Amino acid sequence: MRKSHVVVGLLLVLLTAGCAASDSVESSGSGTVKIGFITKFPGDFYDAMVSAARAFDTEHNDIEVTFRQGKSGTDDESQIGFVGEYTAQKVDAIVITPTSPNVQSALDKAVAAGIKVVLLDNDLPGWSGKSTVVATDNLAGGKLAGAWLAGQLPAGASVAILQGRLGNPSLDERVAGMKAGLGGKANVVAEVVTDCDQAKGRNATQDILAEHPDVAAIYGACGPPVLGALDALKAAGRGQKVTLVGFDALAGELAAIRDGEQAGSVAQFPAKMGTMGSQAAVDAARGKRLAARIDTGTEMVTKANVASFS
Repeated sequence: MRKSHVVVGLLLVLLTAGCAASDSVESSGSGTVKIGFITKFPGDFYDAMVSAARAFDTEHNDIEVTFRQGKSGTDDESQIGFVGEYTAQKVDAIVITPTSPNVQSALDKAVAAGIKVVLLDNDLPGWSGKSTVVATDNLAGGKLAGAWLAGQLPAGASVAILQGRLGNPSLDERVAGMKAGLGGKANVVAEVVTDCDQAKGRNATQDILAEHPDVAAIYGACGPPVLGALDALKAAGRGQKVTLVGFDALAGELAAIRDGEQAGSVAQFPAKMGTMGSQAAVDAARGKRLAARIDTGTEMVTKANVASFS
């Protein structure tokens, strides 16, 4: 009887060890992780994200990333379709730069199917389905721009704002942050919605110059409208008479800063977003606990340091 008890005990130990090993493999997330990566539209900023995510994919044999891209910053329809496509494919995680809260219902279906969702570049406040948000601290970036601008202007100067898309939390935070950083140093005389579109930025700047000929500075909450503002300022002969500050530090902005046509821009780091967003998706798919928000940083770009961003 004693001998049989020993044998049974050994079997139990072996079975327990086998189960523990199996649990360990499952929790560590062996196997290929499939990620669907969705960005808003073609352009330097989002292309940098995609390039970094492609590099991440190439460097990891156990990760498979596929890509989809919409047509504009308001193209909810395409994003909803892409999320549905990835849900049907049963990917492990979706990384998305959401266009608006309109995509939440599609994302809810993805989460219900067991897919992890990482929001990239901007948040969907109040939506509980996200694993994390990998993005710039847009409020801090706006404050950085406002504080810098306050140091360039005389007290009581007139400032106009080229807003992004109203209701987009990230873009709204950039405006709120700029106002907070500006403090009482200057007066905001105009705020115009541009939907982050270059042509709308140009048209808005033309209207601002007509209605407020004494405007001393213009702040843009995203890069494309600032490039449009540059065109309008040049056409009006005001190119170096209005202090122009942007947010995104796009390639065109950097060139304008080097040439003295634009005063500055808040740089984000889209390549870091692409890499860190991909890693967050892998971690979420493998069951790791993530911080609610992962900050990818900001920096003020001016003529003094623009060479380091080229």
